[in-house]
Amino acid sequence: MDQDAFIRTYRDINDRACLYEKGILSNQCACCQAKRLYIAEREAVHCRSDEGQQHCEELLKLLRQHSRFTLRAADESGVLPHAKAMRIQIGGLRGLHVALHGNRQTPASIEDVYGLINDVIGHFQSLDKLPFQDIIKEIAAYQGRKRRSRD
Repeated sequence: MDQDAFIRTYRDINDRACLYEKGILSNQCACCQAKRLYIAEREAVHCRSDEGQQHCEELLKLLRQHSRFTLRAADESGVLPHAKAMRIQIGGLRGLHVALHGNRQTPASIEDVYGLINDVIGHFQSLDKLPFQDIIKEIAAYQGRKRRSRD
C-alpha cells in the first residue's frame, strides 16, 4: 500500500486518532481509552473518548506553548519533527506525574494517559493551573531512544 492510500484509509477508519499515538506505539505510555488498529501491516491508535481527546488536545497545546523556548520552536502551528513531538508527549506526561506525585520515582512507561490527565485535572482544578515550570524541566530532560550504531 502506498503512502497516499494508507493516509486515506487511516483517515477513513480512524475518525478520532489518539493524540498520544507516537508514545503508545513506542510503548512509552498506554491509555485505557486507546484501541490499536491494524492497517496494511501498520499500526494506528484510535481514541474511544471524545472528552479524553479534548483533554489531551488542550494539554498538548498548553505544553507546546510553554515549551517553545526549550524546544527551540518558534512556530506553534506547524507540525513538529518526531523527536520534538515525543519530548512534548512523553516528557510532558512524566512532568505531570512529577507534578502530581512529587519526588516519587517516575515510571519508565506511563500506565494510563487518560487516568493521569483526569487525576491532574482533579488535583489542580484546571489544566491552565498546572506548574508548567516543573513540567517543562521534564520535557527538557526527556531523551528518546538512542540511535543504534551501524557497526
